[in-house]
Amino acid sequence: MVLVAVFGVALLVAVLLSGLAARTVLSTSLLFLLGGALVSDGFLGLIHITADSEIVSVTADLALFAVLFTDGMHVSFPKLRQNWKNPARALGLGMPLAMAGMALITHYLVGLDWTTSFLVGAVLAPTDPVFASAIVGRREVPARLWQLLNVESGINEGLALPVVLVLIAAAGPTSGHTQASIGEIALELSLGLVFGIVLPLAVAGLVRLRLLGAEPKLQPLMPLATGIILYGLCHLTHANPYLAAFSAGAVLASISPEAKSHFEPLGEILAELAKFAALLVFGALLTPQLFGDLSVGGYVAVVLAIVLIRPASFLVSLLGARIDRREKLVAAWFGPKGFASVVYGLLVLQAGIPDGEEAYTLIAVCIAFSIIAHSSTDVPIGRLFDVEDLAGIPSEDDTPQQTAAVPAQSSAPDQEKDHASP
Repeated sequence: MVLVAVFGVALLVAVLLSGLAARTVLSTSLLFLLGGALVSDGFLGLIHITADSEIVSVTADLALFAVLFTDGMHVSFPKLRQNWKNPARALGLGMPLAMAGMALITHYLVGLDWTTSFLVGAVLAPTDPVFASAIVGRREVPARLWQLLNVESGINEGLALPVVLVLIAAAGPTSGHTQASIGEIALELSLGLVFGIVLPLAVAGLVRLRLLGAEPKLQPLMPLATGIILYGLCHLTHANPYLAAFSAGAVLASISPEAKSHFEPLGEILAELAKFAALLVFGALLTPQLFGDLSVGGYVAVVLAIVLIRPASFLVSLLGARIDRREKLVAAWFGPKGFASVVYGLLVLQAGIPDGEEAYTLIAVCIAFSIIAHSSTDVPIGRLFDVEDLAGIPSEDDTPQQTAAVPAQSSAPDQEKDHASP
């Protein structure tokens, strides 16, 4: 109950400060992170949570599922078919480059073996725009940039997971069963994709039956019920819940736009609550001892991961792409480490591999630094687009094609996920 009371107090403070956060570098995500750290064993000692506590993995898992389900609903398949090249570049080239770059600095600066170093790179490769929501939620930000970041973050969790699991198997005592693990991983991903497509289609088919239908006040609960069933089904069958969540949200929004419009306000609130709860719990793990356990080389690796590895790998992947330079730089900077990295980092810690604790410490500190860096810079950078437009500065986006895309973008959530609208 102490944790529940602490969450309620943190939520009230975040709501009261949300107007200020929407206009400044103050971040509600950072408030929950700091709140969790304040009440943990490292400071006030009001709650006692360790990395192997079940509540840590459960809250991170639920938050990631909820965020991916709602993010999937913001994907426009027609626009994605028109602008698939840039997300494909980011995922097919930028993500492997980020993994390799992180592995290099981890090996040489932290001293971990190559397998564990590549494991750290795979865990930190996925991005999460929920901590840069002013970029993906502001009307003045070009739709192409919003779509690029949203699609990249929605898919890269599923792409990184098999790499993480294979490297865990290779690094631990079960390394001899790596080939069997690859088959299991492929099955989990395939099942997640199938469930994420079939279940929304089945629900939409039921809605069209003459004798069935939801009254208006209950219509928002239909996508919610679909998500709950999907979450339970994935965990019962060991299907990948994250790929299932993102694909289900995208399919549901595509085949039933009215369901999306009914569910969107409720879905955003639920995703926010799940995110805040996970941040509070994760913050409780950020004790002074955790930060003290990381070496100087580890801190250098963390800084390089944020300011060099992600930006450089992303910019290389977009060489020759037809995208405004300003958009490239903004997209390259906003590569925050989020809930996927939290979940995968816990997998590393719980696997019992050699150097697993040291790898987890590096991962946890990097996530914390990333949340601070990206959630406090999204509003100022997001407003640069608006400032330049007001100043009459022309950009490459001022074309008929881009102008036509703006109304479509306005269907994206107007309210911000991390910085509430003033």
